[in-house]
Amino acid sequence: MILLLSLYRNAFSGLPREAWHLAAVSLINRSGAMVLPFLSVYLTESLGFSMKQVGVLLSLYGVGATIGNFLGGWLTDKFGHFKVQLGSYLLTGVWFMVVLWMQRFETVAGGLFLLSILTETLRPANESAVSAFSPPQQITRAFSLNRLAINLGFSLGPALGGFLATVSYKLIFLADSLTCLTAGLVFFFLFRNRKAVEASPQAQPKDPGLNSFSSLSSYRDVLFLAFAFLCCCYLVVFSQLFTTLPLFWQQVHNLSNSEIGALMALQGLLVFLLEMVIIYRLGKVRRLWKMIVPGLLLLAMACLLLPMAHGVLVLVLSVVFWALSEILTLPFTSTLTVQRSSLQNRGSYMGLYTLSYSVAFVVGPLAGTHLIDAYGFNALWWACSALGVFTAGGLYLVVRRLQASTELDFNLAVPEPV
Repeated sequence: MILLLSLYRNAFSGLPREAWHLAAVSLINRSGAMVLPFLSVYLTESLGFSMKQVGVLLSLYGVGATIGNFLGGWLTDKFGHFKVQLGSYLLTGVWFMVVLWMQRFETVAGGLFLLSILTETLRPANESAVSAFSPPQQITRAFSLNRLAINLGFSLGPALGGFLATVSYKLIFLADSLTCLTAGLVFFFLFRNRKAVEASPQAQPKDPGLNSFSSLSSYRDVLFLAFAFLCCCYLVVFSQLFTTLPLFWQQVHNLSNSEIGALMALQGLLVFLLEMVIIYRLGKVRRLWKMIVPGLLLLAMACLLLPMAHGVLVLVLSVVFWALSEILTLPFTSTLTVQRSSLQNRGSYMGLYTLSYSVAFVVGPLAGTHLIDAYGFNALWWACSALGVFTAGGLYLVVRRLQASTELDFNLAVPEPV
């Protein structure tokens, strides 16, 4: 037990105060993340939309998220991450209260579209802030800390959301609104006087050890474009966790809203408990493909289990694989994005990287619901498993070339155990 506590202490030690503050704000924000996990169930059960209509609405959400990520990256480079994050928190909180009253398909489509734009402008600004406040050797752990807070919030949000949804779906919109507004106010008071990071990019020194490609536009960096495309393929599969998987649990396994919330909470809780320790133990691994590729294969295995699921234990095991995949993949893809960029173009690189999330939320729900409608749930999980294996092979090749071409040292140095 002492060794375990020491391991956790070492995993969290040495990170800057600002990284902890950003994580605290993310925790507040994501503790109300109830709408997205239950959105497909809400649209079918409460509003009575068909599976195809739900696919269109979720894809429209993804289109808005795509615009939001592009806009967020551009605004971050132009105005700085403080203003973009604050605006996203406050405007999203207000708009949640508007969307909950929408009933007709057309108005729901417009409401979700704008909601996703407002929500996703936060992502590139937030990731730029994490990298701006963290020394290069601690960037991966800083990203993991922020994701840890997000996943802790995501373990709390759906669990509470499952309870609130049994009373009224409107309550989950109100709760999401309240946490967004609270996060915005806390963020303002914590970061309003920290002007150094808002200085113009030209006045800031270049990151040490950056490569010759860091002055390129992210949209002209062909190798990074291939990397972003493959990240998108991964996220098309991963996005099923928030879109079609709850429908699978409800319609095939007859799980209640509270049981769906518990499974979603388990995924977030596992990431919360394990990610920082795993990242700390893998801190001296130089070749990022050694983490990313197994992460992809675990996701393929998680999908492969679902057609064979005949009990809750198999569903739980699939969720465990889903969580381990996230731990081994997403912190290191974020690190690679930071290392590929410079202070001058980090917003655009983060915008392009997070754009892969948004495009995945266009393609994933639309393809997933159409596959379900035409061929059933099992066809979806077989297709997702195959795409996971393909993406693992692609990222193995691309990540190796990215590291070789930039001649980066990916020794993720961390403090020695004390």
